[in-house]
Amino acid sequence: MGLLDILLGRSKPALPDLDQLFALPSAAVTLQAAAGFTPTGQGAVCFATVEGAAFEQTHREVQALLDADADRAGPPVELTQDAYGYSWLVSRRAPDQLPDLVNDLHAVNSAMEVNGFGPQLLCSLAGFRDDGGRRLALVYLYKRGTFYPFCPLPGRAQRRDNALELQMKSLLADDLRIEQDLGRWFPVWGAPGL
Repeated sequence: MGLLDILLGRSKPALPDLDQLFALPSAAVTLQAAAGFTPTGQGAVCFATVEGAAFEQTHREVQALLDADADRAGPPVELTQDAYGYSWLVSRRAPDQLPDLVNDLHAVNSAMEVNGFGPQLLCSLAGFRDDGGRRLALVYLYKRGTFYPFCPLPGRAQRRDNALELQMKSLLADDLRIEQDLGRWFPVWGAPGL
């Protein structure tokens, strides 16, 4: 960072650190012990779709890699689009296979990054539920290298449980690199894997 950047108040953006995803299993232990949330076994990677053969080839390679896993039970990896036009690569595992789910999410992010599509990566998430049916997603912001909790309220209205999100923020502060700018805690309404 140069002197001009300092004078103008510009800062270098945080570099993505995909290894932060591997902290999710220890965060899951904290979530279960302190708040009763357990993994759903579902997770997803969100990215902006790019037209072109290279992007399509990368997507097919990633999907084939994940579908080739002999330990995978249930449906194969699925590509969906949300109402906003973003693509989601959804992985489903047994709820007790969170480390395998994290490996899936890491593999997708890494493959996209290695093939030059890192700028298209937006976020990754892993889903959790408690016995009362409350939902929680731990969302990893690729471009920030940080996590935040997203807790939608039940029902059709797009409302979130802000109090629960703040509670999860303080609960997980020792396990995950939490995004401190609450303005970046974007809602991921209708995200598959949640």
